[in-house]
Amino acid sequence: MRNTKTMKITFCGLIAALSVIIMFLTGLIPIATLALPAIAGCLLIAVVAEAGVRWAFCVYVVCGVLSFIVAPDREAALFYVLLFGYYPTLFAVIGRIKNRVGRYLVKLLVFNAAIVAEFFIAVKLLGIPFEEMELFGQFTALLLFVLGNVVFIIYDLALDRLISTYYIKMRPKVKNVFKI
Repeated sequence: MRNTKTMKITFCGLIAALSVIIMFLTGLIPIATLALPAIAGCLLIAVVAEAGVRWAFCVYVVCGVLSFIVAPDREAALFYVLLFGYYPTLFAVIGRIKNRVGRYLVKLLVFNAAIVAEFFIAVKLLGIPFEEMELFGQFTALLLFVLGNVVFIIYDLALDRLISTYYIKMRPKVKNVFKI
């Protein structure tokens, strides 16, 4: 009989290692500043399903710290820490809200708070020039805000489908291998 806690630790360590490797790839694929942190965060779906929300938040913290150490793209690490790393775990918590409109308002509030924080940290701490963000003149900020929210809604819907697919297709295989 396998020790369940040992298997959870092993599984979480494996997911953390994969997430950190994906974050390391931001140096090799510089155009994936948003995509790779999102993929690394999606790995936490399995941790939530197999070990629970507390374990997933622990994996997120470990990956967030290691991302700032090993990821060559600091902005990608910032996106991971401020949104993509914890959002799949938070998705499970927010999913408990019964009111659908309230649930989406909370999700959009979390997203917009993360994006505003990312913007200010990127400009003030990482030194990314604000002038580079003025693509469309005075309406750039508004356009990026609206498009960002639309893309986030699409990401949220895709995440929901990915979670369903994990539970249907992958979870039986993972449970068989790890005996969690």
